[in-house]
Amino acid sequence: MRCPYCGSTENRVTDSRSAEDDNAIRRRRECLDCGKRFTTWERTEFVPLTVIKKDGMREPFDRSKLLSGLMKACYKRPISVEVLKDKTSEIEWELIRSGETEIPARTIGERCMSVLEELDQIAYVRFASVYREFKDAESFMNELRKIMDSSAKSE
Repeated sequence: MRCPYCGSTENRVTDSRSAEDDNAIRRRRECLDCGKRFTTWERTEFVPLTVIKKDGMREPFDRSKLLSGLMKACYKRPISVEVLKDKTSEIEWELIRSGETEIPARTIGERCMSVLEELDQIAYVRFASVYREFKDAESFMNELRKIMDSSAKSE
């Protein structure tokens, strides 16, 4: 492993622990040349997932884009980054376990909405407003009514 600070390949592992529900290993390393510490991650490599966009274009699945979307929806909401990272891992593992190598973006978006609906209704509405591309205030209000109806039923 190359040190990101000085480029040396001489380092030692100072700490290893399981992460992301035992689907990854997080390692803290110390460079033996410059003394700085850095973190590396090990994950099982699978057949790469491909996302089929709305326009039919295909692109490699990128977990950082998934996490970024969840973080934008949860901006200034009482949800920790760790919770969002865990939810990102859950969604990614669901996609991997499905056995499909090409996943429609719609499937990922719907799963994100489901996760956000459980976590925080404001984050859900934010995500839905972008994902569903509401054309006017009425379609937005219809989505809010659904949330309010489901909240009233659960009380």
